[in-house]
Amino acid sequence: MSAIKGKDTKPEVLVRKFLFSRGFRYRLNHPRLPGHPDIVLRKYRTVIFVNGCFWHGHSGCRYYVLPKTHVEFWRNKIERNRKRDAEEQRKLATMGWHCITVWECQLKPKVRQQTLEALEYTLYHIYLEDRRIKSYEEQECPVVIAAEPKDGYGERTE
Repeated sequence: MSAIKGKDTKPEVLVRKFLFSRGFRYRLNHPRLPGHPDIVLRKYRTVIFVNGCFWHGHSGCRYYVLPKTHVEFWRNKIERNRKRDAEEQRKLATMGWHCITVWECQLKPKVRQQTLEALEYTLYHIYLEDRRIKSYEEQECPVVIAAEPKDGYGERTE
């Protein structure tokens, strides 16, 4: 297991290259955030975790199959990973961060483009939603509606 990388994995690099090519700028493995997210987009208050299906126990995925030997060890290990992931995402959410998880199986060649475009779409909507809320809160002037002057309004002229 010492050969298993935790940073710069192929799926993570795929997501990073796509985001960079679309103009998104990010930080990697931010040390001050819980869980050291793979990609941190500060402008969007969003973190992206790129998870391997086996190591993080992607339920319903064909790539998540427990080994035939030491079943109890692997079940406990993956269950701990799932709990840790959920706890880290809960902490990030309480800090005001949006959490996105991209699974390894979603980056396979058949569905890669669809997944990456959905990620871009989600990021833009998060950004627009945050901007809309901020601009709405900042706007305190009353709404002025153009209408006819009050003088003579409702009076009949014959």
